[in-house]
Amino acid sequence: MIKTRIGLSAFAFLIVLHTFAQNNKLKLANRNFENISYIEAIRNYEDYLRSVKKGTPEVKEALTKLAYCYRKVQDSRNAELTYADLISAYGNEVESEVYLYYAQALANNGKYKESQKMYSKYGQEQTADMRGRKFTVAYMDNSRFFEDSSTYKIDYLYALNSRQSDFSPMFYKNSLVFVSAREEGGIIKRVFMQNQTPFLDLFVFPDTTQLRKDNIAMKKAGAGAISTSSLGNLEKAEEEKEEKPLTKVEQFSKTLNSKYHEGPATFFKDYKRIIFTSNNRSKGKNRVASDGITKLKLYMASESNKGWGNIVDLPFNSNEYSCGHPALSPDDTKLYFVSDMPGGFGGTDIYVTEYRDGQWSSPVNLGREINTEGNEMFPFIDENGDMYFASDGHEGLGGLDIFHVELREGIPMSEVKNLGAPINSSKDDFGLITDASRSRGYFSSNRKRGYNDDNLYSFIHGCRQLNVLVYDNDTKKPIESVDVRILKDGLNKELIVTGPDGKVSICLEAGTDFEFKAMKEGYEPNSITYGTFATSLKNRTTITMYLQKSKTPPPIIKGTIVAEVNQVPIEGATVTLENEKDGSIETVVTGVDGKYEFQPKKEGDYSVTAIKDKYAVNTENLGKVKPTKKGPKSLEQNLGLVGEGDIFRLENIYYNYGQFFIRPDAAKELETKLVPLLKKYPEMRIEIRSHTDSRSSDAFNAKLSENRARAVVDYLLTRGIEIARIEAKGYGESELLNNCDNGAACSEAQHQANRRTEFKILSVAVSSR
Repeated sequence: MIKTRIGLSAFAFLIVLHTFAQNNKLKLANRNFENISYIEAIRNYEDYLRSVKKGTPEVKEALTKLAYCYRKVQDSRNAELTYADLISAYGNEVESEVYLYYAQALANNGKYKESQKMYSKYGQEQTADMRGRKFTVAYMDNSRFFEDSSTYKIDYLYALNSRQSDFSPMFYKNSLVFVSAREEGGIIKRVFMQNQTPFLDLFVFPDTTQLRKDNIAMKKAGAGAISTSSLGNLEKAEEEKEEKPLTKVEQFSKTLNSKYHEGPATFFKDYKRIIFTSNNRSKGKNRVASDGITKLKLYMASESNKGWGNIVDLPFNSNEYSCGHPALSPDDTKLYFVSDMPGGFGGTDIYVTEYRDGQWSSPVNLGREINTEGNEMFPFIDENGDMYFASDGHEGLGGLDIFHVELREGIPMSEVKNLGAPINSSKDDFGLITDASRSRGYFSSNRKRGYNDDNLYSFIHGCRQLNVLVYDNDTKKPIESVDVRILKDGLNKELIVTGPDGKVSICLEAGTDFEFKAMKEGYEPNSITYGTFATSLKNRTTITMYLQKSKTPPPIIKGTIVAEVNQVPIEGATVTLENEKDGSIETVVTGVDGKYEFQPKKEGDYSVTAIKDKYAVNTENLGKVKPTKKGPKSLEQNLGLVGEGDIFRLENIYYNYGQFFIRPDAAKELETKLVPLLKKYPEMRIEIRSHTDSRSSDAFNAKLSENRARAVVDYLLTRGIEIARIEAKGYGESELLNNCDNGAACSEAQHQANRRTEFKILSVAVSSR
């Protein structure tokens, strides 16, 4: 009896101890949440939720706040999954805003039909908020967002973008000023607690005429995407090889840039004065509002022979709300800016103030035509006095979209118009600047990787519509299934295939020279050069090409580029065929089917290389290839690419029950699969992920899986793989492949299936050569 009481007491003590530990985890998570340390809060909430059951108010609170954290750090994928879990577990108990945030996350991920349902649900519960109704109607048919997509050409700015966030460009003389979180060296690295990224500063690219040249040169050189997410797997920022810009990007002003945030700016037309966004600061120190958060203020500075100085804050700033994102009218008499001051319509609204004789008027809200229950921000006033701005409250493709409205004396004179794709995407698109006719300009977007990884893009609007007709030279009849490749500055821009009428249609930017190459098996390739300098913006121009049947057909080299992890064709991969003998190169970009094709005319030793952002480059040597009189010889070479985020299972890495030693059969799998991959790509970083079966306690299995993962790491170290390239993580029994969870009656083979090891690609090398 005494033994039983002691046993029950010990058991009760363990329950109390576990509950106490769980409560501490939740308290820590909530503390970081209140301190807006969202990255830390995410880790804390995930840790807490791994060991509790759904159904309690505490778990509901944790899920709600975790989803909100993902939303604040712009991780739409995990936000979607967490909101789905929350609604599934708690149904009608959730707050109505959960449906709004879930709808926004779904739209961010391009799931418009699912988003429409959630917007409809939100609209039924919050009838006063127009967003529910507007987005429900908009997503019934979102084709209107793509009507003008063929008239824009978008370019990623390799010459400007860095590993960190780069956004909000602004014209400055012949230069381009923008905001960046790039690090400028130094011993002390200061980061923003909300998302663990460096503080923002103003930078300048000195010559916009050189920008296009640098961008083309870096693109030709195969510059990879040089931006990263600060999140990755929420453990650390992914590491990538960064291309060194040809023209140095410099700090705009060390006087204006402080140790805190400096954000979007605008210049007076004489470029002698600037208005810029910065944290509320006094004598170099941050000032905190009564809610514990440092607000943003607008500051004005002037330039003298000694540089920028005489910094003053504008009179309508407040310590209790934020003002930022300034935009001056062409005559310098009106300043448009963003604020969350009391009395607005939503999160942040756009206001206007007049500047006369050195005095600022009281700000006026631009009204419901512009401002919504959501967030309006990043205004820009063009030479006509019209406004471009970003909003997540007007109907759009997801996140922030860019809109246009005609203004006269600060009053809207037209309906707000969404610029549509490709300026807008399902991610955040904002900070557009342009000329009066919107023929060209720049904007910001996080479409490349999501999260808070903003990048700068250029655009050209008003492309020229062209028809290309391909005929047989002898019969003068149209030829179907001809590959028509369009090149600009020696780089492949697009590959289109002719239809039964021998025609392809395309829209190309004006004022540019292009090369068209037509190729089909059994015909000699043909190419022509064509300039769009004099073509009409409204009327379609027709170009005619003729192909001659081949007498000695060149060999055909073809294949498919696939993802190694699932063998799915990869669209947008750049495939290069190189003649090692004379150094000549041909390049194509794969379509949705992942296929490529070349017809080399010269004899030589050839190699084929496939490149795509976030994938490791793969090169295969084809050996000697030469034309033959017997007809075209077909060489097929498929290439598999390994991409960041891919998870591969090591099929034969099994462990004896309760042990973590590498068995001989496991060593063989490592030697044939993982070690060669790591040696082929010496800059690749991976995570070893180990899983256990459900037998033994959760804590024991977590520790065992950690040991098993580290056992693989230790083995790889003996094969010469550097420790800096490998991370190890044990998942315990949290990701079982079958239903053999605690207490289930399963065979040894079923349990062994759960005892497995995988590896995940964290980052890849820019080049494998």
